[in-house]
Amino acid sequence: MFEDRTAAALRLVERLKAYKGQNPLILAIPRGAVPMSRIIADKLNGELDVVLVRKLRAPGNPEFAIGAMDESGWVYLAEHAAQSGATPEYIETEKTAQLELLRARRRFYTPVRPPIDPHDRIVIVVDDGLATGATMIAALHTVRNRQPRKLICAVPVAPAGTLVAIRPLADEMICLETPVPFYSVGQFYHAFPQVEDEEVIAALAATS
Repeated sequence: MFEDRTAAALRLVERLKAYKGQNPLILAIPRGAVPMSRIIADKLNGELDVVLVRKLRAPGNPEFAIGAMDESGWVYLAEHAAQSGATPEYIETEKTAQLELLRARRRFYTPVRPPIDPHDRIVIVVDDGLATGATMIAALHTVRNRQPRKLICAVPVAPAGTLVAIRPLADEMICLETPVPFYSVGQFYHAFPQVEDEEVIAALAATS
């Protein structure tokens, strides 16, 4: 469906071109969305930063999200969390682990500046795709608390059911494709390599 993340980003730019020249703030969910968001920010003459959120991993199945959290420690738990076998003790341990990782990433990614303030800005939150939507829910929640002028969620691909949960949290929802069946984000890219921390730092460097 998409050749790679670059191709997906360029298609998103077409849907977002109304915001060109309005100095939008493009907030990428690391790591996969950061190179995409660099392209979007450049094409729209906007600024790039990251919104740091982490999924809470299901017991025995680290790829499956039972929720997510942001840098402040705010936690979203999905309805299926208990069904996954996640006990309150397990969730507390997982929260501690992910919060430590979030703080380490912030120190690593933007060591010489604070996060860019989204207050009264047009903010576009980007990911390379949604599955459960947990991390996007956490991202939109944390940005909304900073009172942006307009909050937009932009992704190339997601299940239709996930969008139902996401749509009320944003002022505008842009999703290019909602294919069926949907097993994972990566199945809809011909090339979907892992994005390394060095790529994230390089993409952010132009904004520092």
